[in-house]
Amino acid sequence: MLRRSHAYSLSLCVASVALMLGIFLTSQAVTAQDAAADAEPAAAEPAAPAAGNDGAANEAPAEAPKSVFEWVYNALSYYFWIFMVISIVFVALLVMNIMNARRENVVPLTLVESFEACLEENQVQEAYDMAKEDESFLGKVLSAGLEKVSLGYDKAIEAMQEVGEEENMKLDHRLSYLALIGSLSPMIGLFGTVDGMIQSFSVIARSGGTPDPSKLADGISTALFTTLVGLALAIPAIAAYNILRNRVDRLALEVGITSEGLMSRFQNVGK
Repeated sequence: MLRRSHAYSLSLCVASVALMLGIFLTSQAVTAQDAAADAEPAAAEPAAPAAGNDGAANEAPAEAPKSVFEWVYNALSYYFWIFMVISIVFVALLVMNIMNARRENVVPLTLVESFEACLEENQVQEAYDMAKEDESFLGKVLSAGLEKVSLGYDKAIEAMQEVGEEENMKLDHRLSYLALIGSLSPMIGLFGTVDGMIQSFSVIARSGGTPDPSKLADGISTALFTTLVGLALAIPAIAAYNILRNRVDRLALEVGITSEGLMSRFQNVGK
């Protein structure tokens, strides 16, 4: 339980840091927009014409260039917050699953050595108490086996297999959320692509003549950036899911082999 609480706490801390970073960057973008808006009236005021320089006085003032983050934020619009929430959840899930897939949380070596030492000295009750107090995958499997060992070795193995399947299913369920993010992010990006293209074509349809290139660029930017961000979230999510899934399967197999090896000394019980 202590290891699991550490994993949840670490995931919550990482998610909080990511959320504060997103809020900070957003506030910086809003501040930049306000500063640009305040600078526009001053720039729009005509300068006093200099003598013999009437042509230069009639020139329109140049518009202040946008920063890259401001451009991206405006292009993503409300998709920015959708992807921000998905990215925070992804980071939290990734940290939690990495912590849960550690060998110390699945097949702790200290438990194996201590459990085997207790059985060598015929201290079955001490071995059971040790496995019962351990919250690892292997600890739950061994405690389930020792609870049924008095009914026979076959009953003990059956109980161990049931608990092992249950614990393996819990790990798979936690990993499945990474696969969900990997599938959902490109769909949201595709939705934003269609939305941005509709915005661009609506500008062309309602212009009645030559459309404003900047308004066309806004819709196209939305279409491209939503696709880019959706893929940028989906690729690491799918990669992390497959890597962690293979590791969990390998550790679950190791739990089965180790537990059956430790319980093999009870093969004659009940016969």
